[in-house]
Amino acid sequence: MKKVSTEKRLFQYALNYRKTIIIGLVCLMFAVALELSGPFIAKRLIDQHIVGVANHYVVTDNGSGIAFEGENYVRVDRADEAEGQVVTLFQDGLDFYLLRDEVSLQATFTEYSNGEVMLENDGSPIAVEGEKLSTSEVFTFFQQEVKSIIWLLVLYISLILISSVFVYYKTYLLQYASNRIIQKMRHDVFHHIQRIPIKYFVDQPAGKILARVTNDTEAIRELYVKVLEVFASGIIYMFGIFIALFILDVKLALISLLLVPILFIWMNVYKKIGGRYNRIIRETNSNINANINESIQGMTVIQAYNQTERMAGEFEVLNEKQRHFQTKMNTFNAFSSFNLVDLLRNVAFVVVILYFGGGALDGTTLASAGLLYALVDLLTRLFEPVNQIVSQLEQLELARASGQRVFHLLDEKAEDMSDTPINRYKGNVSFDHVSFAYNKEDYVLKDLSFEIKAGQTAAFVGHTGSGKSTIMNLLFRFYDPTKGKILIDGIDTGDFAKQQIRQHIGIVLQDPFIFTGTILSNITMNDPSVSRETAIQALKAVGADRFIEKLPNQYDEPVKEKGNEFSTGQRQLLSFARALAFDPAILILDEATANIDTETEGMIQKALNVLKKGRTTLVIAHRLSTIQQADQIFVLSHGEIIEEGNHETLLADHGEYFKMYEMQLGKKGVQAS
Repeated sequence: MKKVSTEKRLFQYALNYRKTIIIGLVCLMFAVALELSGPFIAKRLIDQHIVGVANHYVVTDNGSGIAFEGENYVRVDRADEAEGQVVTLFQDGLDFYLLRDEVSLQATFTEYSNGEVMLENDGSPIAVEGEKLSTSEVFTFFQQEVKSIIWLLVLYISLILISSVFVYYKTYLLQYASNRIIQKMRHDVFHHIQRIPIKYFVDQPAGKILARVTNDTEAIRELYVKVLEVFASGIIYMFGIFIALFILDVKLALISLLLVPILFIWMNVYKKIGGRYNRIIRETNSNINANINESIQGMTVIQAYNQTERMAGEFEVLNEKQRHFQTKMNTFNAFSSFNLVDLLRNVAFVVVILYFGGGALDGTTLASAGLLYALVDLLTRLFEPVNQIVSQLEQLELARASGQRVFHLLDEKAEDMSDTPINRYKGNVSFDHVSFAYNKEDYVLKDLSFEIKAGQTAAFVGHTGSGKSTIMNLLFRFYDPTKGKILIDGIDTGDFAKQQIRQHIGIVLQDPFIFTGTILSNITMNDPSVSRETAIQALKAVGADRFIEKLPNQYDEPVKEKGNEFSTGQRQLLSFARALAFDPAILILDEATANIDTETEGMIQKALNVLKKGRTTLVIAHRLSTIQQADQIFVLSHGEIIEEGNHETLLADHGEYFKMYEMQLGKKGVQAS
């Protein structure tokens, strides 16, 4: 199967909210179109109404136009017909002259003396009758343009205000879509984690997984929230600017297009170098999280064995690696990204000067002031999105690296989480030639076969590493057998989804896990099928009410992380009550009394009699005194059953079980029993 690239998968997530994104981009297009009207309005305002005042005028006798010294003047480009005397309003710097003849506006002023203006045009001297105008007289000619200037300014402000509305909706819609995209991604990642087999969590430090769900998805969030908007806005903005440049000057627009391949090449170079740095940075950050998580979890042992300096040293190695590559990344950005934009910007302005300057010298290109202003304005605007895009390349590569890590987690094979109800078990359990290896051929269980009938209690004993807990892991389907099969009521457990198999199996571990919430929520697990009354009855049945009813809020008492405010025995009682409340057909007790004091053990033994009634119970125990009433006892050694029977028959055989019992209780205790 062809592997889908990280970029394509990130794009596929965006497609979930394509309607919102498309509407946002349409708003962006309108905003860009309205904003880019500015240079065109400015060009018209300058050429037609400011610089355009210096122009040719027709003297008319119809009473219209500009009234000056008893005559009316109309600009040639606004006159209906070119009839009457043509005069020239000529500008030299800040000085204006009214020439009584038609003179080229490109002529060069030489001298003014006694009502005569001396000019030079194409190397030829010209003497024209005329007069120098005062500021108030010049304003007479400008006065007719004021109204048009005001209207153009009002039009531009109106368009900008309308554009700002589109910009608001563009920003809102793209931000909304971005946050929804990352919400869906985090939802998918977290829910996928719930379905990944237990083996994955054994091999991976919790801190690394945590970093992928939090830090990496946060980096991807920046991709959608910020980078998406910057790139979309930048590309559309640049496209609009290029259209405007082509309208104003095709040659200059074609020259400016060289910016596109340069930017594309630079993005690929950045992807290669910056991407490598970012992958190392993200991986190191994950290792830092794993290190911190391990340090916090093991703080008691670290301080007890005076290992703080060693742990600090390990952390500092990772911290230094993170700093080293982050510095490399920052240096790479400083050396390249912003320098590149500044270089391109300066080159662009040199090209404009050469293009128009050279054309003006040979007479092939004569640009108006308005056209020059518009082109310079557009080129200035062109480098704004380029600068923004380049500034986001680091975040883009960071998101890409994070995306690879998140999708790697999502690609982990998940279990079928079908929870379609199945009928409650009778409770017959059998292992049929079951072998299991965690790693290839290193078998922990070897050709195990046994049967436990419904309602019986079976105990598994043996030295550490004999395979006791592995049997429970296989029955609860944390793992599946490498060879053989496990049957419940004669049905192969592999024929059902793991979640279905677990519906009628309860488990109590040596180290019970207590969730943040309340005592009751830890018993019901917020399952609507377990009522408050059922939970309270379960707590009373195991004797937990003795300490719970002394609490201020009793059964609604808030519970902190891991239930650290309770003793080990109290937490174990809560886990017993949890198992009892769900009324499983098969109950697994994995070293459930290993950490219990003698007084609490007596309480739990009474609770166990209630708990085991009417259900099949499998017990793993180091304390042989707790399993004397078991119907069957299986003695394991190196993954094989070496003895089986009940307490009395095994003692009578004087085998491995006898030796273990003798070691725990002493010879007198064995003889007395």
